[in-house]
Amino acid sequence: MSTAIRPDAAQAISRPSLFGDAVTMTRRNLLRLSRTPQVIVFSTIQPLMFVFLFNFVFGGSIETGVSYINYLVPGVLVQTSLFAGSNTAIGLAQDLESGAIDRFRSLPMRRSAVLIGRTLADAVRSLITAVVVVAVGFALGFRPGGGVLALVAGIALGVAFAHAFTWVFTFMALKVRDVEAVQAAAFIPVFPLVFAASTFAPVENMPEWLQAFASRQPVTLTADTMRALFNGTDLGSSWFWALVWIAGIFAVAATLAVRTFERS
Repeated sequence: MSTAIRPDAAQAISRPSLFGDAVTMTRRNLLRLSRTPQVIVFSTIQPLMFVFLFNFVFGGSIETGVSYINYLVPGVLVQTSLFAGSNTAIGLAQDLESGAIDRFRSLPMRRSAVLIGRTLADAVRSLITAVVVVAVGFALGFRPGGGVLALVAGIALGVAFAHAFTWVFTFMALKVRDVEAVQAAAFIPVFPLVFAASTFAPVENMPEWLQAFASRQPVTLTADTMRALFNGTDLGSSWFWALVWIAGIFAVAATLAVRTFERS
């Protein structure tokens, strides 16, 4: 006795699941990352160098109101988020050049899952790097006074910031496509955002014309919120504007990236 499958049931079976496809692509990128552990090692060495160099070279000459290592660690975590995003752009451009993306397009899956899987895997890498940076910070005297939950919340905020900017660099890679060009272009937004901010020193030490930009941009607001969480001080309004920036950047960049990918 044969059982006929209703058309709507057949359509439900054949329709790709965005969640399932995104999980599959995330797993693929994490497996790829686990087989190239040198990527994690080298992406972790750079922020550790910033922690060591800035702590011992500038720690005694910059007045921050707290121990410099307590001021520095949140800034390095935010700075690492932007540098990790540039690595996402380079990796995606390599996949575009090698034809891996074309093979994914030929599969019966949701196209946006390719980008979601890539960005989620890089968020995991950002989390690993953040944990290592905090651990090294503890070895150098980093002592957060806000408690364990505040420390976890601060790290989660840093990972959310990294994930939002990962979509910015994903969109950049889809537009530029060439690996060398992407590598050069990725650092254009990174340097002004990192160094014209409270990443390594308070914005009050900057010229007034620069303070107007530095005090309102997402790196400063996110770093200051993480410092307040880590040190157990007043959050003020920085947490609200940091979340607004993160949500806005994610919404705009993810929408542009997905539309560009689906139309290309």
